[in-house]
Amino acid sequence: MDKAEDHEKVSIYQLDPEDRDKLLLEQKECVFNWCTRDEWPMGVIMSYIWRNGRIWLTAGAHRHRISAVRRNPKTSIVITSTGTSMGRSKTVTIKGTCTIHNDQAIKDWFYPEFAGALRPDPDEAKAFEEMLNSPMRIVLEVKPEKWITYDGIKMRDHAMGTLDPSKLAAPLEADTIRFEQELIRRGLNHE
Repeated sequence: MDKAEDHEKVSIYQLDPEDRDKLLLEQKECVFNWCTRDEWPMGVIMSYIWRNGRIWLTAGAHRHRISAVRRNPKTSIVITSTGTSMGRSKTVTIKGTCTIHNDQAIKDWFYPEFAGALRPDPDEAKAFEEMLNSPMRIVLEVKPEKWITYDGIKMRDHAMGTLDPSKLAAPLEADTIRFEQELIRRGLNHE
């Protein structure tokens, strides 16, 4: 088995699809990111659920992030495995398009699903669902457009020479073309 030679080229350590799905389903918190009117990136920690290939969240309609998403639906979601049964060192970043829902049919589906996921006790879930169902609340749906995943356990195992090479992903452009361009820019090319 080969060993990792550096810690710069990390795109080869992608999550396996089943681990990505497990993380998305098990974790309940993410960082929801958007851009402000003056183009500053912002993010807040929010509870979410992963259903039907989408990230679903909720917030008060008066929040700054909602007016920002109305102006520009381009958002990102960042999720870590910390606090899950998967342990640390696994992440998912989603670049996605966010849709704001205010219709009752979506709320009728989402609130019970969301409350049940966040509050396993049925009585607590029902109380939470009733609290959520307010005329000032909206539902956010983020449709993934691009994925960035990382499995730090693969990186550790690769550095130790114990990773099956078939578990490595093909390197992305950042670790091939852009890496070589940066070496040249810094005068570190090996030619």
